Amino acid sequence: MNRSLKIRIAMRKNRVYKFVLAGVLPLLLVSCFAAKEYDRPEIEELSEDLYRTDKLPQDSLTIATISWRELFRDPVLAQHIEEGLQNNLDIRIAIQQMLAAEAYVKQGKASYFPTLSANASATHQEMSNNSQFGDFLSGSQDQFELSGNLSWEADIWGKIRSNDRAFTAAYLQSEAAHKAVKTQLIASIAKNYYQLLSLDEQLRITKETVETRKRSLETTEALKEAGNVNEVGVQQTKAQLHTAEALLIQIKNQIRLLENSFSILLGQGPQQIRRTDLEDQKITTPLNTGVPSQLLRNRPDVIAAEFNLINAFELTNAARANFYPSLKLTATGGFQSLELDKLLNANSLFANLGASLMEPIFNKRQIRTQYEVSQAQQEQALLNFKKAILQAGKEVSDALYNYDASTDRMEVLKDEYEAYSKASEYSEELLNNGFANYLEVLRARENALNSQLNLIDAEYNKLSSIVNLYKALGGGWQ
Repeated sequence: MNRSLKIRIAMRKNRVYKFVLAGVLPLLLVSCFAAKEYDRPEIEELSEDLYRTDKLPQDSLTIATISWRELFRDPVLAQHIEEGLQNNLDIRIAIQQMLAAEAYVKQGKASYFPTLSANASATHQEMSNNSQFGDFLSGSQDQFELSGNLSWEADIWGKIRSNDRAFTAAYLQSEAAHKAVKTQLIASIAKNYYQLLSLDEQLRITKETVETRKRSLETTEALKEAGNVNEVGVQQTKAQLHTAEALLIQIKNQIRLLENSFSILLGQGPQQIRRTDLEDQKITTPLNTGVPSQLLRNRPDVIAAEFNLINAFELTNAARANFYPSLKLTATGGFQSLELDKLLNANSLFANLGASLMEPIFNKRQIRTQYEVSQAQQEQALLNFKKAILQAGKEVSDALYNYDASTDRMEVLKDEYEAYSKASEYSEELLNNGFANYLEVLRARENALNSQLNLIDAEYNKLSSIVNLYKALGGGWQ
């Protein structure tokens, strides 16, 4: 083998090695700089002791997985919830946000494909006779073009894939936010409904109190004529009657205002709300809380917070990819002619192919700023995720304590009301026989009324705490 042949063989080998290296090098770079995969952050230290309660969960059973239809057995309340889910404006706004996020998801999927555009143009140019081509072209030129442009960017560093995942996470976040609005709406309707029932009961008791005190005023006036009480007792009885009448007006006003708020939840104008009685409300479902880690898949706001973190994580991936070169392939082809009648002629065909590898070098720090901002936003999303978990644990603990406190308070208030009722009854008998001071009678009546109203309020708080626990555990959207 002569020397020239050896040189040619060596040169060919060098060219092959260069081509192989050129093909392998991008793959090696991709392996080094490929977009990272999301891993849920370590949050065990947050989720282990989220529930502050004496009743530690024994298993994974939780009322969060129970449908609201099984929890709220009042058919009128169920009808209101159904109506609210259909007509509430916050629900409808959340749906529109989901549709907007879904559109971005479709855009992210389409980013993998090339872009194609069509162009039709006609230009007329008047040139100076003293210019390079002005005299040759008689001072003017017409040009007609009908073309198409095709461009495609290779997703070498995973930027397009990261943006696609970010859009998907944003959509899932909006979906979880819609579920959170649904959960909040169901809880608000139930709590307002129970509050209306408690106000109805307080209104009934206050009306009876007004009638009772009217009769007491007649009795007091008769006792005054008999010399058993003086004018002070009469006036104090009148004042007590007017106190009950003022309370009656206040309760009626509270009912009207609450009905107006309830109507807004149903997506309607202010109107009277149909309802049953407080004594008919029985929630017999066991109040199982499950284990704290279940909040990560049951609480819509916690789920939304994690998807927000995923969105920020993928946007950081995309921002990191901007530091590396981008490979773009372009193609342009069509018809081009100086005469319109020859535009679609075979001789008017033209085509351009191109490939570009662009590496940002100096761009006023825009890429680095975008990357640093995305890192800060990712850290904010992580902190908001942890905050959502802690807030969820607090709400569950609050609801549990409120339920236990309301239950115990009801037992105490029942005994208190029974004692005040007997004191009022005994004091009136003693007064009628001249053995008691009338102030004792007035005080016993007032305490009995307040105790009865407080008992109704405690019953509402018990029902409200059950609703709060259901919402805090993530129930309602299933």
